[in-house]
Amino acid sequence: MSWGSELWDQFDNLEKHTQWGIEYLEKYTKFVKERSEIETNYAKQIRNLSKKYQPKKNSREEEESKYTFCRAFLTTLNELNDYAGQHEVIAENLTSQIVSELSRYLQELKSERKSHFHDGRKAQQHIESSWKQLESSKKRFERDCKEADRAQQYFEKMDADINVTKADVEKARQQAQMRHQMASDSKSDYSAYLQKFNQEQNEHYFTIIPNIFQKLQDMEEKRIERIGVCMTTFADVDRQVLPIVGKCLDGMTKAAESIEPKTDSKQVVESYKSGFEPPGDVEFEDYGQAMKRTASETSLSREGKEKPAGKSKGKLWPFIKNKNKPPPAPPATSPPSPSAVPNDSQSPKQQKEPLSHRLNDFMASKPKMHCLRSLRRGLSLKLGSGPEDFSHLPPEQRRKKLQAKLDELNKDIQKEMDQRDALTKMKDVYVKNPQMGDPASVDPRLSEISQTIEKLQFEVQKFEGWLAEVEERMPSKSDTQRRSLYETQNNTAVSNNCAQDRESPDGSYTEEQNSETQVKANIAPNPTSTTPEFDDEFDDEETLPTIGTCKALYPFEGHNEGTIAVAEGELLFVIEEDKGDGWTRVRRNEDEEGYVPTSYVEVYLETNAKDS
Repeated sequence: MSWGSELWDQFDNLEKHTQWGIEYLEKYTKFVKERSEIETNYAKQIRNLSKKYQPKKNSREEEESKYTFCRAFLTTLNELNDYAGQHEVIAENLTSQIVSELSRYLQELKSERKSHFHDGRKAQQHIESSWKQLESSKKRFERDCKEADRAQQYFEKMDADINVTKADVEKARQQAQMRHQMASDSKSDYSAYLQKFNQEQNEHYFTIIPNIFQKLQDMEEKRIERIGVCMTTFADVDRQVLPIVGKCLDGMTKAAESIEPKTDSKQVVESYKSGFEPPGDVEFEDYGQAMKRTASETSLSREGKEKPAGKSKGKLWPFIKNKNKPPPAPPATSPPSPSAVPNDSQSPKQQKEPLSHRLNDFMASKPKMHCLRSLRRGLSLKLGSGPEDFSHLPPEQRRKKLQAKLDELNKDIQKEMDQRDALTKMKDVYVKNPQMGDPASVDPRLSEISQTIEKLQFEVQKFEGWLAEVEERMPSKSDTQRRSLYETQNNTAVSNNCAQDRESPDGSYTEEQNSETQVKANIAPNPTSTTPEFDDEFDDEETLPTIGTCKALYPFEGHNEGTIAVAEGELLFVIEEDKGDGWTRVRRNEDEEGYVPTSYVEVYLETNAKDS
């Protein structure tokens, strides 16, 4: 059905309809553009979400990468990032294949429509002009005919009147003939104009207008077809990315299926295994036998002990009788770790005071700056900046860290050696072909690489030594059996020669074995004491009285100045209670005094000391 034959008189309505079609196409273009913006924003939000939950570049990332569920989540984030990329592809295709194309097509469509309606208006104006000419000739013919009739009637009237001269009659006759001629000419013009108008009108309504309307119809049908193609493209753009989106979703599913709870449980063991052996059975100790000695016997034993000639008592300066001076407690002391403590009842919790108060106490006394340095060292260990040999870690974890460091160093060495080999080859090429370069220009870099390799090899030797030391001291079942047998044979003595490493007062672990110490009923002096000697001005200081006894629950190395090493199960005299800083002052014999962590010992104060 053609617009030209059916809608020949609907020029204005067709003009409105085609304008509405263009506006509708603009509306659809705007819709696709907004959909593209939504896809772009969605992709951006998805990427930001994936980036937000990506693991940070720190040591925690290494720990998280060991677990299957963490790796699965990381894979999910990466797949989600690719998923966001597909939505960006959708937005790009919608913009390039639909929005851009329709925008260009709209300009062409508007130009074509304007051209067609311009031709239609021109044809309409032409036919209207022809109609006006026809009407004008018709009116002139009508007017001439009337004038001719009036002139004829006047002539007949003059001819019938006998009183009118012959000249007047002749003049009236000539006027009537002239009017008839003018009417005849007007008739001819009107007839010509009428014939011309009919011809133009026929051409206008059956040729020109139908052709214009046919072009408008074709234009409108192309517009509708273009919208249909764009709608198909709109769906195909989504359909094209579905396979890749499906792969992303499959990757997420595969990552979820790769989670292995058993493997993660084993990884927990690998990450936190200390390498310590569980503590053995606690032997029964008869405190009645150990406390049978009297104060007089103790005094006699002290008087009978000969003092070496020419030497002072070897008493440490922190132990002079000064009640105003706080004990030189090494910082960052905490109860033994769960792996080293049999149960909570054996490790009473001490009250911790703020670190700032501890710093103020240490800064107030100049002779105790060494304790402040210990505090800083212990604090650095707590904050994660441990020593180079990882001695602050348990044996098993230390071994892993040392092995990882060795692997890293070996990779660096191999990298430097590869660079050295490449530079050596380059130098050989320069030697054979001097025009390519100066061989001497490579020597500084080769020397620098050689020095770097030597430093790395020295580091490797150092870490290999530490690793060998750790592996030699790793506990074994045979060591545990021998220790149990030795403890059974010596009911009154407790051995400290075990492979279990404990936490030192500065917050770090140590692997050095404690010397065997036996505590008998009379608590004999230890001839192997390594108490440092000081000036003779401390020789005459009064010895503090004993206020009770204590039993060591765990071994303590006592590396810091002012502390004393004790063995597990050892009995000692208490000469000063815990002042709230977590340290108790004890004495082994006349020349050996020092501080031990309060949580490492079980204190038995005498009755008069408690009352005071």
